[in-house]
Amino acid sequence: MSKLSLLDLGFFIAETQASPKHVAGLLICKRPPKSTLAFARNLYRELLTFTDVKAPFNRVIKFSLSAMPHWQSSKTVDLTQHVFYHKLARVCRDRPALYALVSALHQPMLDRLRPLWEVHVIDDLEIDQERGFFALYLKMHHACADGVTMTRWIAESMAQTPDDLELTPVWTLKHSGHGGGHKRATQELLQSLWKEVGGTTLRFLGIARLATMLLLESVKLTKNAIALPFVSSAKTPLTGQVTPGRQFTTASVSLARVNQIRERTRSTLNHVALTCLDGALRRYLRDQGVELQRPITIQMPVNLRKEGEKTAGNKIGIIQVELSAPTEDPYVRLRNIGFSLRNVRTMIDSVAPEAIESYTIITGLVAQIAELLQLSNTLPPMGNTLVSNVPGPKESLYIKGAKMQEMHPISTLPPSNLLNITLFSYAGDLFFGLIATDELPNLQRLGDYVQEAFAELESSVRDAHAA
Repeated sequence: MSKLSLLDLGFFIAETQASPKHVAGLLICKRPPKSTLAFARNLYRELLTFTDVKAPFNRVIKFSLSAMPHWQSSKTVDLTQHVFYHKLARVCRDRPALYALVSALHQPMLDRLRPLWEVHVIDDLEIDQERGFFALYLKMHHACADGVTMTRWIAESMAQTPDDLELTPVWTLKHSGHGGGHKRATQELLQSLWKEVGGTTLRFLGIARLATMLLLESVKLTKNAIALPFVSSAKTPLTGQVTPGRQFTTASVSLARVNQIRERTRSTLNHVALTCLDGALRRYLRDQGVELQRPITIQMPVNLRKEGEKTAGNKIGIIQVELSAPTEDPYVRLRNIGFSLRNVRTMIDSVAPEAIESYTIITGLVAQIAELLQLSNTLPPMGNTLVSNVPGPKESLYIKGAKMQEMHPISTLPPSNLLNITLFSYAGDLFFGLIATDELPNLQRLGDYVQEAFAELESSVRDAHAA
């Protein structure tokens, strides 16, 4: 058995039918040259033969009044309950049809009576008017892994060359961070909870420092030293009570183009990506009749693992970041966001990771209570949306000789947010994955605006350096 951290447990406590707490990855692959039309179906059949299921893919969640909630290994795993095959109708097998299917697959909760993961093989796709594609959609509960961990596992299961035809499904690999545990009595449960919430000097000192920074910012003795939670406008289409029904879309830009902007402006990838999102979100909100007079506030996960640490589960914090004040100049927007992110980096470096984790739990609990009480349509949200950045492999990956052309992480929706955006870099491209409720009108338009905002930023930077 293996116990859950308080953060992992929070994903179960917060989970509802309207707001399931799983993460996923969509892999779009091109069939190998000279392969048959049955390639993806044969891949699905071969996947079903790999019955030696390793942790955490063989574990079921167990709750008890006398012990911490924990994972318990299942003696057998019926792969037919976890691995599925789909073939889209011949008249509707393009990218929008794929995204519609993925949206439907991403909506329902995973069955807690079984290990909390699924793999879907989606056959016979036509991507951007080209035949010969298929996709893999991997879905796993957020308590099992965060986006960074899940991406690493997927990469480890794939080949680095098209000549390597050995199939190694992700559930057959031994993953680090899944050692055994032991049963705990009620007294040990309380001791464990106390330790998680703040049983160290570093955690308490860090929380005190964060509280001081928030207080100084709230009474305006500092400016942009830290972004305040729960101050965003609640009157935008991006926020409110999370409802069932999902829609998914993507945007992408070449990393070579991103790097040209970075070199000219001495910016980071995050600076450039958030500048594009800021411009796209403002234009999208303007379409809905909303003109914000203050910066858009995003929630941004930060990885709290030490360099080289490969533990499973979740080790992240979520902080608030103010983007740019309203401006029509993309270059000014980039500079404003760079200033804001530098302040965030200073804040993170000044406190212990344990304090960031506790801050995440506390603010998340407040937001979750508001959602459970159906108050998210009236109370201010923690931020206008959540944006995360998951670094991916720099080189192309393959499965049975099929090249993975695109990889899109798909996240869960935090309380009061109807939109979640994940940035992902893979094999020379930067992908923007957008998941939202059906309440958000025309998500594809927002994806289009991201790419238009990038082109505008390119032009603005070029003009500024030519002057």
